[in-house]
Amino acid sequence: MTSEDVINEFRAANALREGHFVLSSGLHSPLFLQKNLVFMNADRCERLCKALAEKIVAQVGAVDVAISPAVGGIIPGYETARHLKVPSLYVEREGGVFKLRRGFHIEPGAKVVMVEDIVTTGLSSRECIAAIRELGGEVVAAACIVDRSGGKADVGVPLISLASLEVPAYPADALPPELAAIPVQDPGSRRIAKA
Repeated sequence: MTSEDVINEFRAANALREGHFVLSSGLHSPLFLQKNLVFMNADRCERLCKALAEKIVAQVGAVDVAISPAVGGIIPGYETARHLKVPSLYVEREGGVFKLRRGFHIEPGAKVVMVEDIVTTGLSSRECIAAIRELGGEVVAAACIVDRSGGKADVGVPLISLASLEVPAYPADALPPELAAIPVQDPGSRRIAKA
């Protein structure tokens, strides 16, 4: 599956949005990928996650478990794990820090792929990877459906993505005038938990 195939899946789901958006990272962007419109369609989600699982195996070989950050990574993490034929776990924030809860555990030394939906700055990925390492897991790679950083996000391990886009993102105090003139939409989830 090519990057264009992935973007076409987003287009077909009406999930490629243009305007002025505040991302979960707090950065502002003229483009937003509403991944939940993609993941709500089981066939579309399966196509993308099957392709991601195949790319993971091709690049790092077999893994023991897939772990995702809640909430956005749960669906692609589960579906990718299904195609990898490994358990799917997820971390949740507890006291502001990602932790395995709900009876989940990993064996020390387990080969883990951390699966995300979309990477922009890599912050959630780095936090998830830190939690996995603290539990004794060996993170062999991070994987995502779309890398919005165009390969610039450093998550501390190899990042495997189905699509890579270089989408501009700006701090609130450095918006280009054409973006600042558009009303802001805030579809990100990170600030919802803080409200």
